[in-house]
Amino acid sequence: MLLASIGVAALVIALCFVCFGGLGIPAAVGIFLGSYVGLGLLAFLFLWAVTSLVDQEVPQEHDSRFYRRIVKAYIPAIWSLLGMKVDIQGAEQLPKEGRFLLVCNHLGILDPVVLLGAFPKAQLAFVSKKENSHMFIIGNLMHKIMCQNIDRENDREALKTILKCIQLLKTDEVSVGVFPEGYTSHDGKVHHFRSGVFKIATKAQVPIVVCGLQNTEKVFHNRKRLKTTKIPLRVAGIIQPDTYQGRTAVDISQEAYEMMLSVLPESFRMEEEESSN
Repeated sequence: MLLASIGVAALVIALCFVCFGGLGIPAAVGIFLGSYVGLGLLAFLFLWAVTSLVDQEVPQEHDSRFYRRIVKAYIPAIWSLLGMKVDIQGAEQLPKEGRFLLVCNHLGILDPVVLLGAFPKAQLAFVSKKENSHMFIIGNLMHKIMCQNIDRENDREALKTILKCIQLLKTDEVSVGVFPEGYTSHDGKVHHFRSGVFKIATKAQVPIVVCGLQNTEKVFHNRKRLKTTKIPLRVAGIIQPDTYQGRTAVDISQEAYEMMLSVLPESFRMEEEESSN
């Protein structure tokens, strides 16, 4: 939508020069291209300006409508610029009301970009390693839409993050997105889950939405070669709160793990599991 709007504005500018300035078609094409690039630069400068105002030292207690709209506006542009063709199946399974915990495999830095763009009405806030808070522009945006930093090397601080996520769900502030492997998968496999994150759902009594994602790690490599990347995103299913009774987080984690693998190619399964099957 953002790039389309920029394109329309650039076209209007070029037509004005043609109609009122008497310019020919070649000159008009040049004006269109120049206007498109100039307006695109202005859009980037606007994003930089509004995110530079964010102070991460100030606690964010509520999801910012303004910055959430910024995310919704810019993500489709990122998809287009990076040649991302996201193929979504199963989105109709998402809860129509109330909050949920979304779990997905983790292939690269673009995974949250795909999920935020795929489920814009969900108001997703991701649990993210604390180092991501220092990323240019992105870190400040994450802060304003209630993403929660987690210190993976400090159990006490990690517990505080888990408790904060439970609070966000109970107060109907946002839905929470987690990558339960804990780290980016560098071999493309779905690694065993850290079961502790599933306590977010059991304590808040919200559904768990299980997703499987492919090919996000290939986007930058393909774009360098001017290729697009098809990104299959599948909603495997929902684990409902009424099934939590009497079950451990480890048990629920294993169910989610198998659900996720059911919508991914067999190559995503860990080798030791392949040999035991």
